[in-house]
Amino acid sequence: MVLGNKITSQELVIPVAPSPITMFGPRAACLVSETGSLWVSDTGHHRLLGWRNLPTQDHQPADWVIGQPDFYHEGQNAKGTPKSNTVSVPTGICVCGEGLAIADAWNHRVLIWHKLPEDSHVPADLVLGQANFTDNEHNRGKQLPDANTMHWPYGVFYHQGQLFVADTGNRRLLIWQQLPIENGQPADLVLGQPDMISRNENGGNSPTAASMRWCHDIAVWNGNLVVTDAGNHRVMIWQGIPTANNTPCEVVLGQNSFDAVEMNQGVYIPSASSLSMPYGVGVTDDWLVVADTANSRLLGWRKLTSILSLQGVAADILIGQSSCQSKSENRNFGLPTRDSLNWCYGVKICGQTVVISDSGNNRILLWKFNYGN
Repeated sequence: MVLGNKITSQELVIPVAPSPITMFGPRAACLVSETGSLWVSDTGHHRLLGWRNLPTQDHQPADWVIGQPDFYHEGQNAKGTPKSNTVSVPTGICVCGEGLAIADAWNHRVLIWHKLPEDSHVPADLVLGQANFTDNEHNRGKQLPDANTMHWPYGVFYHQGQLFVADTGNRRLLIWQQLPIENGQPADLVLGQPDMISRNENGGNSPTAASMRWCHDIAVWNGNLVVTDAGNHRVMIWQGIPTANNTPCEVVLGQNSFDAVEMNQGVYIPSASSLSMPYGVGVTDDWLVVADTANSRLLGWRKLTSILSLQGVAADILIGQSSCQSKSENRNFGLPTRDSLNWCYGVKICGQTVVISDSGNNRILLWKFNYGN
């Protein structure tokens, strides 16, 4: 299925007006189960769109909206002050226990619903990164971060009781070892920085297996933590889930070593082993799928006996381009097709359904994933 407005050549330069069908640069989406519901971060319209069930036809209108008074308005925080049911540049979204979590990037916070919303305008129950639902200064107005502050958090992920947040502007990953129960609750662990009060790119030094520049999305693949480090053009993989601050990763994809950070490994033309601003990641038991955003493609790696064998290896599958040496938007800079991508920011897999946030085409794609091929 294709969700979003149907694009013609005459509409490429027309601003995308909000409606129950249209989207503007959606950065992430979350399919709750194989039959639904589906929630989308309609980033440019500063809202969340919800479908009660898995859509069954192209351009199907959403059933619910959170963040705006109706389907036809837009603006950061609904052109007002922040509230428990408004957002400003919403990005990462995930199922969180029995509820939902959203990275509300430009409000410098994460919103959590204890139960899955099943209507429009449902207020969040909990906020992290801020002390309350009305504040929205980065790092709570301080120059340096702390364990309870955020700066442009773009990714959020929940796994077996633990909550992970890509605190992107602070160049770090925050981990709560149990689902927070209080507003503004501080994180327990930090990766990418030596402590909770540092925020330099790559820890203020040359890139290492522990440092980050622009972490964006998170997954856990067969018990191993995976983080997309878009600014260093790589994907970081830990063996297991770290339990200590600033733990280095074991493997990177997209680069041949931990200190290499060039886009497409310093070459203009991509390859099956290079990445350019990888923002999203999705997993199944057997596959790790990466949204290689600036190359407008998805790359997939099949599970190996040991994750250590993945270091720098070429991908096994390619989606969105005709070859691994191509990187143009919509393959040849044309109109979008059912098998083309344009700056895809997000990818999540639920059962056999892959949900792709095809941001540059202002749409969400639902693809069936054949695990055997």
